[in-house]
Amino acid sequence: MGKSLFSFILFIALGAGVTAQEVKWMTMNEALEAQKKEPKKIFMDAYTVWCGPCKMLDKNTFSNKDVADFINKNYYPVKFNAEGTEKIAYREMTFENPNHDPNRKGRNSQHEFARAMKINAYPSLVFFDEKGELIGPIPGYRTPHQLEVFLKLFLKEDYKKITTPEAFQEYTQNFENEFEVAQ
Repeated sequence: MGKSLFSFILFIALGAGVTAQEVKWMTMNEALEAQKKEPKKIFMDAYTVWCGPCKMLDKNTFSNKDVADFINKNYYPVKFNAEGTEKIAYREMTFENPNHDPNRKGRNSQHEFARAMKINAYPSLVFFDEKGELIGPIPGYRTPHQLEVFLKLFLKEDYKKITTPEAFQEYTQNFENEFEVAQ
């Protein structure tokens, strides 16, 4: 009986580890370095610590197993505090946040890298190609199904064929979601 109970507990523990998937976040510098060894697109979550929708994105979207699996498999995932102090070496330049005030509560100074990417809303989901070139930011909170559209649109490079708002609307209307979403 003791051996069976141990086996059951081990099965449950291992099973929980398999189903509970997390995005394996890295810094932008780590992602750019990884691209040199194995070219892959970069997916960035540009967030701030005070942003409510940013926290919802972590809780409701990035915790989704299909979202996490897809991002981990197909992208280098970057978590970037757009008001933080991380030094980023990008395109032979160094981006910092010299006006950051560590004692300030709430909004802080915007990071130079966020400004360079023209981020003006949080969260913003930013896509880069395999060479680290900026494709562009997508502002706002996204559900797993909404994010799936963008993850696949950029991965398959379908965005290059979409040149009008009507074409994007047609693309999204014909898109078939595959990610499982708890109801």
